[in-house]
Amino acid sequence: MERKIKVLFLCTGNSARSQMAEAFLRRYGGDLFEVYSAGLEPKDINPYTLRVMGEIGLDMRDHYAKPVSQFLGRTHFGYLITVCTKAEELCPVFPGVSQRMFWPFEDPAAYEGGDEEKLRKFREVRDQIEKKVRNWVQEFREETKH
Repeated sequence: MERKIKVLFLCTGNSARSQMAEAFLRRYGGDLFEVYSAGLEPKDINPYTLRVMGEIGLDMRDHYAKPVSQFLGRTHFGYLITVCTKAEELCPVFPGVSQRMFWPFEDPAAYEGGDEEKLRKFREVRDQIEKKVRNWVQEFREETKH
C-alpha cells in the first residue's frame, strides 16, 4: 500500500481558511493525502467556520487550532499550502517540505458587518476553498494516473 502524501495548510490564526481547506481535502482526497492545518498565531476556531461547514455536512467540532511549531522540523510534508497573504509573507523557511504553494483567500473573520453579512462572507470563502481543493485533487489524480 502506498503511503499518503502529507499536506499542511497554513494561515495566520488556523481558525477559518486553513481549517476549511483541511476538512475539504480530507473529504475529496483523503484516500491520497494525510491532511493537517496550523496557524502562525493560532486562535480558537471561528464559530462561523463551524456553522458554515456544518451547513454542508462537515462536522468540525473536534477540530482545534494548532501552532505551526507543532510541525516545524518534526514532520515531512509533500505540500505546504499557505491560504493567506500574511502567512505566506511571515512563514518561516520550512525544512522538510517538497512543494510550497500559495492559495490566497480573503479572511472572512476580518469582514465587518451584521450576522447575515458575516455568514454570507464565510459561505463565499468556504465555497471558493472547496472549489480550489476539488480542482487540485482532480488535477493531482489526472497527473498521477500517467
